Amino acid sequence: MTASPEAHVTQCNGREATVERLSPLSFAGYAHFTAMQVRGGRVRGLDLHLERLRLASHEMFGQALPDDEIRRYLRTAIAAGPDDLSLVATVYSPAGEFTVAGPEVTPEVLVRTSPPSSGPQGPLRLATYEYERTLPAVKHVGELAKTYFLRRAAEQGFDDAAFVDRMGRFSEGTIWNLAFWDGEAVIWPQAEKLYGTTMGILRRQLDRLGIPQRDRIVTSADLPILAGAVVMNSWTPGIAASRIGGVPMPQAAAFVELLHEAYRAEPLETP
Repeated sequence: MTASPEAHVTQCNGREATVERLSPLSFAGYAHFTAMQVRGGRVRGLDLHLERLRLASHEMFGQALPDDEIRRYLRTAIAAGPDDLSLVATVYSPAGEFTVAGPEVTPEVLVRTSPPSSGPQGPLRLATYEYERTLPAVKHVGELAKTYFLRRAAEQGFDDAAFVDRMGRFSEGTIWNLAFWDGEAVIWPQAEKLYGTTMGILRRQLDRLGIPQRDRIVTSADLPILAGAVVMNSWTPGIAASRIGGVPMPQAAAFVELLHEAYRAEPLETP
């Protein structure tokens, strides 16, 4: 009898990660990553994931690995597991933290897989906190505050947290992008934030569907006049938010379904 593929795989540069290789990374905080859902050995928005890793590597390390090399590492990890997976690809410098590595130190790639996920069922109640990430455009690993604010939200009876900046503008959630609905158009909150891959998928597919989209500032004062709000990430293109801070939000089932329809329209691609 043939054993089924293992969902939990950890590889470094396309090879099984050893304890010796992983030990220096145990407490490392200078790295960046992308997370994706694999279905049938394929992923949506592959170009967006590759672009994210490439731009973040240039920002953090001054150099980036070729896309073809990244794709090879993704394929190797996917081939070692079942057809459906969650996958995280982390790029780091073997020189570690608290040092400035030169161009001779090439970034390395840690790929981890685990069982597939579609996120919580929702709807979610979001507490609001003022918080601004360092390097918000980079999906980096130095994210202590996200779990801290998630814990604070749970202690206060909420499911998760949404962030506003020092000017009161909504930006993003702990591990989520935010989107709103005004009854006619999708509203993307205008603030410094991470440009999520699922957000990128939705934006181009909503354009294809002819759905209006607007980038504008959203504050707590705007919430009562909006027709819905969602969170999204690599797990899901939309989970309704039923409350943001002290403001109840319409669950807007049609809005949520619209986002899921747009997401399903994005083709799956083999790395």
